[in-house]
Order: sequence, then structure tokens, then C-alpha cells
Amino acid sequence: MFQSSFVEFFSRVHWSIPLVIFLPVIGALLYAGGSHYRLPWDILLTLFLAGLFIWTFTEYSLHRFIFHYEPRSEWGKKFHWTFHGVHHDYPSDPLRLVMVPAVSLPLATAFYFMFVLIMGGPNAAPFTGGFLTGYLFYDITHYAVHHFPVKGRVFGFLREWHMRHHFQDPDRGYGVSSPLWDHIFRTTLERKKAAR
Repeated sequence: MFQSSFVEFFSRVHWSIPLVIFLPVIGALLYAGGSHYRLPWDILLTLFLAGLFIWTFTEYSLHRFIFHYEPRSEWGKKFHWTFHGVHHDYPSDPLRLVMVPAVSLPLATAFYFMFVLIMGGPNAAPFTGGFLTGYLFYDITHYAVHHFPVKGRVFGFLREWHMRHHFQDPDRGYGVSSPLWDHIFRTTLERKKAAR
């Protein structure tokens, strides 16, 4: 797809790689919160759930304002296409559905240090653990709605929701793992009415 084999290599990733990278990180963050910082379990759980919740807003915001930003310069257009446009042009490519580590690792690190600045290291550890758990749920949900034989109400709904974002209205339906913020910010997808 890309002329540069370097760019091609770093633009593709198997869906399991984020799990391999981030599950140990999440475990270490929770261990640090509980054992190193000795946070009580109720505080640990509250911070973890808060991080998970903040992820949902981050997911929506990144997808709406960064992934769907329309740059004006030629360089910006090429960079944006490489970052997210390729997914909309090739939505069924199984190796271009989860975020590549070359992007996810620096972002995760930046978010962690931002959380440390905001709430201190002890609180940032379980909060970031929840945040990264939300990210993993997003990444795996995104892959699943494209490639797994999704069954059940929840995943069936999420698949339909995301497919409508791709094929009906790419300017709405930014939540992949949850439509919560689409409802709050009125970017929900309308169901197409059948022609009579």
C-alpha cells in the first residue's frame, strides 16, 4: 500500500499486539497502586473506574477531532490518510484496525505523565490502568466489529453502529466502544428508513 517498506511495516499490526503490550502494563500499574503506593482497594477501584470512564470521552474526542480532522496542506492530508484515512478506505484490512504501537505507546506514555502531573503518581497509577483498559476494550471492540462473528445484543449493536459510521455517515457516530458521548454531543447516527 505504501511505497516505503518502513512506513508499510509500521502501519500494520495484528489485533493481539495491544493486548500483549498493555495487559502487563495495566497489571503493573494496578500492582503499583495497591502494593507500592498502598492505596486502599476502594480508592484503587474508584480510580480505575474513573480512568475507564475518562477513556470513553478520550476515545470520542480523538476520533471526532483528530482522526476526522480535515487538514488543508498536502503533507497534512497524506499524514492524516496514513493515520486514519487508510482505515476508512480499507475498512476490512485486518492489519489496519488497531492502533500501531509506534502511536499507542507514545500516546499512553504522554497520558500517564499528564495524569501524574494532574493527580500525582499514586493516584495516576490505577487511573491510567483503567484508562488503558478502556483503550484495549476500544481496540479489541474495533477489531471485533470488523472481523469477528459478533453475536449478542451489545456487540451486534456496536457493529451496526460502527458500520453506519463507515458506510452511511462518517461525520457522526464517533464512539466505537460506546455511543455515550455521541448522545451527549448529538452526533448520533440516524437509522436509514427503508424506501417504500
